[in-house]
Amino acid sequence: MKPGTPADALSLSEGRSRTRTGTRPPKGLRSAGFLMSLIPVVTFFLIWEAVSRANGLFHWFNPLFLPAPTAILLDGWALAQKGLIIQSVVASTLRITVGFLTGCSAAVLCGILMSRSRTVETWLGPIFNMLGPIPALALLPIFIIWFGIGEFPKILLIAWTTFIPVLAYTLDGFKSVPPTLIRSALSLGASGRHIFTRVMLPSALPNIFVGANVSLGLSFSSLIVSEMMGAKSGLGYIIVDARNYFKMSNMFVAIVLIGLEFSLFAFLLKILEKRLLVWRTNGVRTAVDTGKE
Repeated sequence: MKPGTPADALSLSEGRSRTRTGTRPPKGLRSAGFLMSLIPVVTFFLIWEAVSRANGLFHWFNPLFLPAPTAILLDGWALAQKGLIIQSVVASTLRITVGFLTGCSAAVLCGILMSRSRTVETWLGPIFNMLGPIPALALLPIFIIWFGIGEFPKILLIAWTTFIPVLAYTLDGFKSVPPTLIRSALSLGASGRHIFTRVMLPSALPNIFVGANVSLGLSFSSLIVSEMMGAKSGLGYIIVDARNYFKMSNMFVAIVLIGLEFSLFAFLLKILEKRLLVWRTNGVRTAVDTGKE
């Protein structure tokens, strides 16, 4: 599409007007919303602490099975002083980052090729449909036999677990592009490259991010499974080592760290989604809020 056309000027002015007149809440309200989101988490840990302390007094079940959050925090501090926490978090973060980005990149690239070529989709589609439902746990022993117990089989397992959901949502996103948008771009003189970069890719991005969010949890599951089999570092390794010596508090330390790291990755992914999809609104909620102004 040639720059400087009336359509480009109109779309640019509309985008600027949306930015200026958007319904973004004030900074104080955003801070209040963040604090409100912490209340359920704090309440959960307070209830956990109370139940664990009461169980220590009344012995409803073995107190070792459910240590209190304060005890977990003390054990976590002891592990951190030994350097095990930092070493494990760094190792797991590197594995999940490389594997997740590799899987997402390969899925988007493969989705683009399959959406633009019927021949590629005809050949690759049935293969992915056959291999996709295979659980990651079933593939890990094969990867270890093929590639050893180093970093490559762990990253490959995470990438494969990420690949399938992102590919499915990417294909759905490209196939769901409204034909009227493509015909309108063609009528304005857009080339094939401009149609892909200005119409098809922006329309498919929401679906791609949905696939990335879905696969993020699966990727963390694959990370922990791979670290529990043939690893010498990582959060999954802490769980296995704690199981061997029946250190329940250490298990919960690793579990809490996994939850925190997953929340951080999900938060970063949400920020990236908002940056790339600034043109999106919140549907009915935005319409209702706008109508109240």
